[in-house]
Amino acid sequence: MMAEKIVRIGGASAFWGDSAMAAPQLVQHGNCDYLIADYLAEITMSIMARARAKDPSLGYAIDFVAVTMKRLVKEIARKKIKVVTNAGGVNPAACAAAIRQIAADAGVDLKVAAVLGADLLPRAAEFREAGIKEMYTGAPMPEKLMSMNAYFGALPIAAALAEGADIVVTGRSVDSALTLGPLIHEFGWKADDHDRMAAGSLAGHIIECGAQCCGGLFTDWDQVPDWANIGYPVIECASDGSFVVGKPPGTGGIVTRGTVSEQLVYEIGDPQAYMLPDVV
Repeated sequence: MMAEKIVRIGGASAFWGDSAMAAPQLVQHGNCDYLIADYLAEITMSIMARARAKDPSLGYAIDFVAVTMKRLVKEIARKKIKVVTNAGGVNPAACAAAIRQIAADAGVDLKVAAVLGADLLPRAAEFREAGIKEMYTGAPMPEKLMSMNAYFGALPIAAALAEGADIVVTGRSVDSALTLGPLIHEFGWKADDHDRMAAGSLAGHIIECGAQCCGGLFTDWDQVPDWANIGYPVIECASDGSFVVGKPPGTGGIVTRGTVSEQLVYEIGDPQAYMLPDVV
């Protein structure tokens, strides 16, 4: 009897500026098949847009390339860990090119894909003419925009992995899609398999805030041991969409019903209808 296929995914970053120790911890001790890193919030996009306005070669999370990938690229290649990140911000092509250079300098052969198309700024006039308004207040679109981005889902990520990418860099993909994309690729899930798409999105939602599901922002903070050495999450995912949440051995923090439940209800709007690009 063949053992059930299990895919292990580590959540290395919750935001631009998260711990520089998270990715090394997961690469070295997490036994991961995939490393995901979420860098984007709305304020982050505006910062990146300003950087790109000053220099067209910028607009992405520079430290992901200059610190994380430079430090870990050889070990990532040796362990055959695939990386999926939205560190591309408003310039995923430039981010991917910079990673290719880092890999070349390190003497490793990695295929780096960039997911393009989320940047809608060149189409601003088209959306303005269509009467697009601010979703909460109904205010018209401002005349001057620094950035305008669609939230992409998991299907472009899965497509890049199917093409043989080792590292996938996106622009404004939704946080949970960084996990759902690999699961679609690994298990062959279809876009209309809503239960599995929802389960994979939930898996991604649990780990997209990094150490939060391991006690990082736990209400009962006094129960969290060794916070300074807190573990970052590793999930073990099965083909039916079920998953187990854990962390690397020897790390601080805790993974409990409470820590995971708090992350479960974080930033989802209506708990009966969490709207994502791939599934509700």
